[in-house]
Amino acid sequence: MAEQKKIVVIDGNSVLHRAFHALPPLTARDGQQVGAVYGFLLVFLKVIGEFRPEFLAVCFDYPALTFRHEKFKEYKAQRPPTPKELAAQIPQIKRMLGLFSVPVLEKKGFEADDLIGTVSRIFPGIKRSFDIRTIIVSGDRDVLQLINAKTRVYLLAKGVKNADLYDEDLIREKYPGLKPQQLVDLRALTGDASDNIPGVPGIGQKTALKLLGEFGSLAAIYDNLKKGKNHPLITPRIKDLLLDGRDKAFMSRELSQIKKDVPINIPIKEYEWREYDRQAVMEAFQDLGFKTLIKRLFQQKENGQAGREKTMKLL
Repeated sequence: MAEQKKIVVIDGNSVLHRAFHALPPLTARDGQQVGAVYGFLLVFLKVIGEFRPEFLAVCFDYPALTFRHEKFKEYKAQRPPTPKELAAQIPQIKRMLGLFSVPVLEKKGFEADDLIGTVSRIFPGIKRSFDIRTIIVSGDRDVLQLINAKTRVYLLAKGVKNADLYDEDLIREKYPGLKPQQLVDLRALTGDASDNIPGVPGIGQKTALKLLGEFGSLAAIYDNLKKGKNHPLITPRIKDLLLDGRDKAFMSRELSQIKKDVPINIPIKEYEWREYDRQAVMEAFQDLGFKTLIKRLFQQKENGQAGREKTMKLL
């Protein structure tokens, strides 16, 4: 049996936003706000300690419009601009990740989710002497569609202190009868107000779950309608809603589908989680006033490699 290793891929923007809104304001010695940086690093060190990955990457949204905006100009249009207090902390967290020797990925025209999807596809496909599992860390349910036999999602549940480790079984429990890949079709039917994805107006999650449980996919639902077949789940009202919302449904699916083929180079060596300059990190923590995180660094060093076998049982 091949040796099993892990890559942790962190959704940088999602974790930062979650930390910014979940934690009280925190300022460094020089007066700059660092609450989101602190919260991000809190999650970062917790994940490292819990999963002990051999590889690491953090993905960020590129600060520009994406291919999704080209397809639907109202995509995320209702969202307010990123607070300047949060935007100012993004370069800070990237600097900290540099001190930890963790690669940061971002690509013009794409979102962090697309980079995460690409990494989760490419790494397991690289020919090597060991097997690899992927753990995605995010506060955004969109990435649940990426779950498969070798990919889990560590989804932040409340704030930044609690999280659930999602696998295929937990998806079936939370979304009765569905597989992870069907979550794209679920979103295509129900829409997503947070991203301004319309879905099919009038179709709620309860109805969408029943339809997908019966037909399996968005395409199959509309294929049944095209053939004019009667079905007890598709009442005259549901039929009218589906027919009127057909274009929105397929556009919503396209917007919701995470890409797995973003053109990025991934030399596997660059993503190895290796020893970093602890002194430089500790000095940076001291400058920012992160005394609690300094203690965590010491704890991780003392723990060393212990617990790897335990974490593999979780995956």
